[in-house]
Amino acid sequence: MTYDEAKSVLEKNGQGHVLQFWKQLSAKEREALLAQVETIDFKELKRCAAILAGGGAAAAKKGKPTAPKVAQLRGAPLKKAVAAGEKELAAGRVGVLLVAGGQGSRLGYDGPKGAYSIGPVTGASLFHFHARKILALSVRYKAAIPFYVMTSKANYDATVDHFEENDYFGLDPKNVVFFRQGMWPGMTADGKIILDAPGHVFMSPDGHGGMISALKANGCFKDMKARGVKTLFYFQVDNPMVEVADPAFIGLHTLEKSEYSLKLCAKRDPYEGLGMVVKRDGHFDMIEYTEMTEEMNTRRTKTGDLYFKFGSPAIHVFDRAFLEREASKAMPLHLAHKKIATVDASGKTVKPAEPNGYKFEKFIFDALADAKGVSCLAFDRADEFSPVKNAEGKDSPATCRADLQAKWRRQLLKAGVQVPEALPLEVDPAYAIDAAEVAKTGLLLRAN
Repeated sequence: MTYDEAKSVLEKNGQGHVLQFWKQLSAKEREALLAQVETIDFKELKRCAAILAGGGAAAAKKGKPTAPKVAQLRGAPLKKAVAAGEKELAAGRVGVLLVAGGQGSRLGYDGPKGAYSIGPVTGASLFHFHARKILALSVRYKAAIPFYVMTSKANYDATVDHFEENDYFGLDPKNVVFFRQGMWPGMTADGKIILDAPGHVFMSPDGHGGMISALKANGCFKDMKARGVKTLFYFQVDNPMVEVADPAFIGLHTLEKSEYSLKLCAKRDPYEGLGMVVKRDGHFDMIEYTEMTEEMNTRRTKTGDLYFKFGSPAIHVFDRAFLEREASKAMPLHLAHKKIATVDASGKTVKPAEPNGYKFEKFIFDALADAKGVSCLAFDRADEFSPVKNAEGKDSPATCRADLQAKWRRQLLKAGVQVPEALPLEVDPAYAIDAAEVAKTGLLLRAN
């Protein structure tokens, strides 16, 4: 993009101020600024400005929210679902999608969150546990399982480097596809793009919902079609306990002919920060935990259980065709009022004391309303959910490592091998991906 082209499109969209410091920029800074302008989707920017002009409030959703049906597979239904899921995996029709655009700054780590060390014994990274599970599934079902890793502009290079330095954790590099999520400019209340330096537009990731448009923009849908992938297992990088591409979950999704399926777990308390899947007027929806009222949080059933009992830790299964259909639509936008560094009239960068701008994000669960079929599956959080979100306290590296080891100890104990609490324990998923394989390993240990 040339200067004249940038000037024309910016002025046409009321954003001419973006070039106000052009004369004082170096050649390198000018080149970088033009590259940023070229990435801006001005059609979407107009949507953002319209939301701000309307006061920023989202339209009230109609219909009384009710709790959905949540399957709890046991016995014959479980076996049937597992068989259906294993068939899809063996046929090579399943892909895995990891959302990994975040940095480890909240954990005191300078790098991609996925590269953070979580292994209780080896210090292996979060990426290690996810990739080794995919490797184990590929070996078990004798089929390639493509691994799509969504990064951000901030961590793309470092993420690729981490995989290369670790030989892709045993995976075939041809089956690992890295792609970047979109970035959107921050805006002031009057709809103006924010500059955080004279030659730089403040940009922030467009949220996990931006994954859909990113898959399209980066050619991932075409890649999936070429590989024969029809179903995508989706999860977030901070949970090393997730059962990647769980056959029962894949099978339930397939048998129910769903387009969007979700794994849900019982909340540990009424106020836990998990989104709640609900139904409104026959359609599915997600209510963020921040939007739950006191009455909704504490409502009980006749048996004493929480009425809104099952929360979503962002473990999903999608039909590829459904996501492709969604990619042609404009997803709802959510805005957050934030403190954003900005430049004053002289070009000096100023850090505000109060929120002064808005970030815009898309949420993946907004696609729920469009899904022609939705399934919900309950799971035991002790076996599948222990995220690494905080440096200390709940959902921290310490609690995650403890939960991982407790899970492995339970599995080994079933095979008659008791591992003392004081003894550090770690299981490589590539050698024992689930309880059955850990039990086999335990039997070998006991025999020797």
